[in-house]
Formats: sequence, structure tokens, C-alpha cells
Amino acid sequence: MIFSFKGRVVFGNGERNELQPVTLKSRIQSGDTVRSSDGASIDFAVIPAALAQLIGDSEIKIDELSVAKDGNQTAGGMRDRTARIRLNRGKVIVLFAPGDKSTSQFAVTTGQFTIKPDSDCLFCVWTDGKMTRVTCAKGNVNTPSDTPAPVTIAAGYFQEWPTTRKTPVPATEDASAQIDITESLEAEQRLQDGAFAWQNRRPF
Repeated sequence: MIFSFKGRVVFGNGERNELQPVTLKSRIQSGDTVRSSDGASIDFAVIPAALAQLIGDSEIKIDELSVAKDGNQTAGGMRDRTARIRLNRGKVIVLFAPGDKSTSQFAVTTGQFTIKPDSDCLFCVWTDGKMTRVTCAKGNVNTPSDTPAPVTIAAGYFQEWPTTRKTPVPATEDASAQIDITESLEAEQRLQDGAFAWQNRRPF
């Protein structure tokens, strides 16, 4: 579900280059590529527990997007929501809040590794294809054990790969990481407002 966007943002089959402009009624599905032009951005929910903002001059691919119901046709409850996005280039900010009773699994993949948050957090991932930077603005972000140097990144810290550092670095020591923190905190409010407005628009 798309909350808002500005500038030129397109989506569709990236492999066939069948991309069309995003509208508020667009439905981004598994296999779709989303590409933002320089200066553009888009706020959307990958799944209800994972809200994202794609910054300008960035590209993601939805590798997986699935919802499994609990089998109770009358209650209509959801048992499991799974989403995996691949950040090909640029920056994506994610607000992850698995606050409901269903199981929500979410992951961001780059050329270097996969990030799988497991608790409430606000974080940013940037990549140019050769290097990846993960900056945490709230909560903690854990990188899986299959990464070159698995770590837990706390709020206010970042880590880059490839790296010789075994522990995250304070964002105050790096200009790009400071920008990540600022943009993440600004995006958090927009994403929360967008999700709230969308919930109020839903038919009963």
C-alpha cells in the first residue's frame, strides 16, 4: 500500500523494463522493481509491520511478498506475513514494528548480506553495489550470523561492509551516518502518519 510519493517513481517488471509511474492506487507485488528518480521518494507499507521510505535515485526489488491466513475463514486472521526486498542501489529507510499477534518476517538484502530485524526498530540501509552501510536510529538491528562480521547495531550507531571494524561506530563520527539518522527520524513520522491515514481510509 502506498501512502505518498513525490517526484518520478516507477514500478513494474524491471527485468523487462516494463515500468510505469506510481500512483496512490498502485499495488506493488512480489517480483516488482521500484525505482525513484533523483530528488523523488515514496512512502509505503511492504507489509503492515514494515513501513518503508525509498529515497531518491534508489532501486529495490520485491523478492518475496506473502501472507498466510490462520484458516479461520470467518475471523479472517493472518498467521504469517513475509517480505524480502533487495536494495540494488541507493537508500531505504525501514520502520519495523511487529506489534500484532501474527508473525511478521521481514528482510532487506544487498549485494553484501541480508538484514533481518526481529524487534521494533528504525533503521536505514544504503548501498552502491560494492559497499553497504546500515545505520540504526531506534531500537537494535541484528545482522545474521552468515554475514562477514555479525553484529548488533544499537540506536545511534552504524556499520559498513566490507570493513575491518568488528564493532559498530557512533554515527556522530561519520557525516553520511548522521544524515542517515536525520532522514530516518524525519521518515518515521511521515510513515506513521501515512499508516494512520491509510487505516482510517479502509472500509469497515
